[in-house]
Amino acid sequence: MIVNRQFRLKRRPHGRVERADFDFLESPVPEPAEGQAVARNLYLSLDPTNRIWMTDMEQYMPPVALGEVMRGGGIGRIVASRHPGYKEGDLVSGLLGWQDYCLIGAPGELLPPAVIPDGLPIPLPTLMGACGMTGLTAYFGLTVIGEPKPGETVVVSAAAGAVGSVVGQVAKILGARVVGIAGGRQKCELLVKEFGFDAAVDYKAPDFLAQLAAATPKGVDVNFENVGGTIMEAVVARMNLYSRMPLCGMISTYNEDTAPRYDLRPFLMKRIRLQGFIITDFKDRFIEGSMQLAQWHMEGRLKSRETVVEGLDRAPEALNMLFDGTNIGKLVVRI
Repeated sequence: MIVNRQFRLKRRPHGRVERADFDFLESPVPEPAEGQAVARNLYLSLDPTNRIWMTDMEQYMPPVALGEVMRGGGIGRIVASRHPGYKEGDLVSGLLGWQDYCLIGAPGELLPPAVIPDGLPIPLPTLMGACGMTGLTAYFGLTVIGEPKPGETVVVSAAAGAVGSVVGQVAKILGARVVGIAGGRQKCELLVKEFGFDAAVDYKAPDFLAQLAAATPKGVDVNFENVGGTIMEAVVARMNLYSRMPLCGMISTYNEDTAPRYDLRPFLMKRIRLQGFIITDFKDRFIEGSMQLAQWHMEGRLKSRETVVEGLDRAPEALNMLFDGTNIGKLVVRI
C-alpha cells in the first residue's frame, strides 16, 4: 500500500527546531472528492518563515495548529484529479506541506496551488528559488520598496541566501553598486566572483565594521534587510538621508522567545523610509515578475544556486541550516 508520510506539529519550538517538535506519521494517500485533486510532492521549500509559522504569535497567516501538517511551499505533480483546474500530470506550486501527498481543494485551504506552464527550460529547484517565490520576494521588495537608482549603493544582508543572492543580482542589472553581507570568506568570494557583487563583507570577521565602512564610502542608499540584530544596526548607522529600507526578514531573531528592541532615532533623523512586506502583497503581479526573472535567468544575467537535501524525513534538521548559515542559495528538500 502506498502511504502518505507527514510531519505534524507536535509542540511549539523554543529556540532551534528539533525533530521532537513533530510527529512523523504514515496514513493512506487521500482520495479526491468532487472539486479536489491530489499532488505527489517532488520538492519541499525550506524558508525562514517556516519557523514563524510554528510560533503562536501575530503573523500574516494563521500559525500552524498543533496536530496539523507542517505548512511549507513546494512543487508537486497531480496524480489524481476531480477538480476542473487541474489535470493528471500537471506540475503545481504552492503550500503543499511537509508530506508526500497533498490534497488540493480541502476545507481550510489557504491558497490554491498554481499550475506551472509546460515546457519551461528551468530546473524545478530554480522554480522555487531564483525564478520562484524567493526570487519574486527579492524582485518586488527591491524594485517597488527599495527603488534603487543607477549609481546608488545597495546593501543586502544574508546575501548568499535564496533571497539575498537574487536581490544583489537584480540591483546590478538595474545599475546599482551592490555590497553583500555574508558569513565567511568562501561565501563572500562567491558573491563577488559568481553573482557579480561589487563588494562583500564578512559579518563573522573581527573587523566587520571596518569592512562595511570601506565597502560603503558614500554611505548606503538601499538596505535590503533579511537579518535584523546587530548586523542591521551596523548598516542603519551608514544609511544616507532619504534612504530606503525594505524589511524582508529578521532571521537572527526567529529562534528567540523575546522580541528585540531597536533604536529608531536614525530613521527619524535621516528620514529613512522603512517598509516591511510579505510577498503575497504583490500577488496580482506574480506573472509579470516571474516572466522577468525567467527571462534574465535564460539570458544568463540571473544565476541561481540551490542546496538540495535528500529525503522528506530530513526536513526538521535541514531547516536549521537556514539559521546556521550552512546553505548557499535556495534550500530545498527532494522528497
